[in-house]
Amino acid sequence: MIDYDAEAEGYDASRGGEARAAATAEAVERLLPKGTSSLVDVACGTGIVTRRLARLERTVLGVDRSRGMAALASPRLPRGVVLGDATHLPIKSAEAEAVVLIWLLHLLDDAAPVIAECARVLRAGGVLVTTVDKDEAAFAVQSDVAALTASLRHKHTALASDRLERVVTLAASRGLSMVGDTTFAGIGQGWSPRQWREQIAGGQVSWCREADPAQVAKLCRALSSLSGQDAPRPDPLYRLIALSS
Repeated sequence: MIDYDAEAEGYDASRGGEARAAATAEAVERLLPKGTSSLVDVACGTGIVTRRLARLERTVLGVDRSRGMAALASPRLPRGVVLGDATHLPIKSAEAEAVVLIWLLHLLDDAAPVIAECARVLRAGGVLVTTVDKDEAAFAVQSDVAALTASLRHKHTALASDRLERVVTLAASRGLSMVGDTTFAGIGQGWSPRQWREQIAGGQVSWCREADPAQVAKLCRALSSLSGQDAPRPDPLYRLIALSS
């Protein structure tokens, strides 16, 4: 797991910065019901997306368990950021019209407790907006890296905690069904072959952590043979879904 306290200062710059944040917020807005007046952004991080969801007619609360992230989010959302865990939100039941989860579920061993907690704080008819299939996002566009990684990736992403089918099933057990979806580009996040190898070596690619080390080593050797080692590949295409009662 990433040490988010340690990475807080450089996090935005390494994740596409303001351009990516704008694309993310625009996609979230497409899935929010018109007139949504209260929203909770769970695992809000630095608040770079959250602040874009704050409007005059909307109360927005950012929740994150990382003190480093919350410290950066607080100036962006004065009096609108609290420390809290996604499995025990500091929010009353049936209080929020919308809950947003951006790039959280893929980090978890089990998404069920988080989805259950989001369902608890939602009002009747409220909407949960979450990213799904995060580890597939970089491969929703064609590239030499996508082709090279396909076999190993498909074998190990079927059990991902943010797999669309799994999230929809867990949500259904809490009375929520899928009511919408959209996609958005992760601007500035198209990794080069060298970056892929570095991320794999650092344990940041989930579908490699469970794979045979020999297969992972073979993949890294193949990545190192690609031309344009430092040339970014196409930006990932992230998927967002909306779930409601």
